[in-house]
Amino acid sequence: MFRRTLLPIPFAAMLALAACGNNSVNSTASAPAAASTPVVSVSAQDAVTTATPIKHVVVIFGENVSFDHYFATYPQANNPVGEPQFSAAAGTPSVNNLSTNNLIAANPNALSTSPNTAGRTVGAVTIAGLGLPAADLLPFRLDRSQANTSSQNHAYAAEQLAYNNGAMDSFPLFTASGSTIAGSTGAFATKGQVLGYFDGNTVTAMWNYAQNFAMNQNAYTDTYGPSTPGALEVISGQNNGVVVTGGTSANAIPDSAGGFTMVGDLDPTGDVCTIAAGSAVTGAMTSKNIGDLLNAKGLTWGGFMGGFNLTTTNANGTTGCARSTFSQVLNATKVDYVQHHAWFQYYASTANLKHTRPTSTALIGATDPLDNTATPVHHQYDTDDFFAAVKAGNYPSVSFLKAPAVGDGHPGNSDPIDEQAFVTKVINFLQQQPDWKNTAVIIAYDDSDGWYDHRYMAPTSSSFDSTTAQSAGGATIAGTDNLSGTGQCTATGAVQPQGVNGGAVNGRCGPGTRTPFIVVSPWAKVNFVDDTPITQASVVKFIEDNWLGGQRLGNGSFDATAGSIMNMFNFSGSGNNPTVYLDENLGTKLSAPPAS
Repeated sequence: MFRRTLLPIPFAAMLALAACGNNSVNSTASAPAAASTPVVSVSAQDAVTTATPIKHVVVIFGENVSFDHYFATYPQANNPVGEPQFSAAAGTPSVNNLSTNNLIAANPNALSTSPNTAGRTVGAVTIAGLGLPAADLLPFRLDRSQANTSSQNHAYAAEQLAYNNGAMDSFPLFTASGSTIAGSTGAFATKGQVLGYFDGNTVTAMWNYAQNFAMNQNAYTDTYGPSTPGALEVISGQNNGVVVTGGTSANAIPDSAGGFTMVGDLDPTGDVCTIAAGSAVTGAMTSKNIGDLLNAKGLTWGGFMGGFNLTTTNANGTTGCARSTFSQVLNATKVDYVQHHAWFQYYASTANLKHTRPTSTALIGATDPLDNTATPVHHQYDTDDFFAAVKAGNYPSVSFLKAPAVGDGHPGNSDPIDEQAFVTKVINFLQQQPDWKNTAVIIAYDDSDGWYDHRYMAPTSSSFDSTTAQSAGGATIAGTDNLSGTGQCTATGAVQPQGVNGGAVNGRCGPGTRTPFIVVSPWAKVNFVDDTPITQASVVKFIEDNWLGGQRLGNGSFDATAGSIMNMFNFSGSGNNPTVYLDENLGTKLSAPPAS
């Protein structure tokens, strides 16, 4: 069962249809033509007025990847025998990566002596040298057999120190983590691993999507730091205004205006899985998010999290907050639901803290009667619910998807191969739906994981926290901000951004780290590389511009200043880009659609 809005055919179209059934448009034959005129069924979502032909946007929000980590040599892959092959199409544009900047054979992380032998002084603290040979401090190709890597240090303070005011020479010193995987050798087993990159033989699907659709090479996190700030930014453009419960945490720093700013990972207050995990210090946001604006306009939307349905029992018998999935790549089992990745769970207006199930598939994305009870749904669902709703003809206007943890791309609990299995599953599925013709899929990321990326954007938003101690490079650093000096993250022309209650606040220094950003759509430019500066808040801005007439969230949200992704589309064209079906495991092109 699903809802449809039946719209009358425009009068001119009715005349045209009648003319098709008669030799003369002036025919007076009574009933046949009018009686046989088909009634066109248009979904509620397709009937909504939008600024572009896009009626459905799906944001696949991945974890912890820098742009160079996935695209360092794009479009040239090594193509070893026995691995998925990649050959660039003629005319593929070059990108601003390690290859085009000659940063593989000569790199500041190896050429600079400070992070390796002499140590680096930060305030009154001197960091010991790494004692590594220069060869282990050069970028190197990670093979498909090395897809299981360690997660790097991607804290707000550590990333600023690694960027070293734009010198980009201190990643092994501050964000590196060597692999503990059995059999690790060479740089892969040392802090040099932070300089490793994959190519089109491992992240084959991502390279194929870039080949056939549009990729931005100038996309950044809104601020430095890990997953939770990124999750908040992509739906609200704001990481200020967190209310901390249960004590204090370096993950939420005083903002200098009487409040707190989220700079690290805190679990959402009140989530039943937060409670089950025994999280002592938790956080909740007081700002608005894009869901609030969509609700006010009566538009359908949803946040779809892997593992969110606590009534499901996985094939391995796990259920509830402990639902888990085994990965052959990792040779390990990981819990599906990660509460500090759950964007909308931080806001009272959009949280579904008890993971209440929707009344019906037909109401997924809509305001549910359960939203008026003590256990509201508030548009929060499982990724399984997304597939079910679309299959039933109830395709929300706006959907945010987070894979079960094993497929979200986060090193340590995921990997590029499991990640592309989820991404290709979603896109293969959507390309077979009637509404693919007006869909845009955005592949974006919450943070860079601290992986090396050579490109730097000087801050436009400043922060001056020197009070909250942070750990970086094996030492305790006074203050979270250390990009441009002790207690400073700023640049010429940068200003402190506004907090939710007005006034300048700390903890929002950015743009931060460069991450991949791809648009897959019949309306995307083909084999196109965009250089428009954008951030995570650009996703919010696109939704606002397409469905809400350019309305903004206010309260200091970065949506007001974020770059636009519109240049990645060709709305003057026909919107008939060919479908591209990919093998879920290999990422290579399929000759026919896979079984759905």
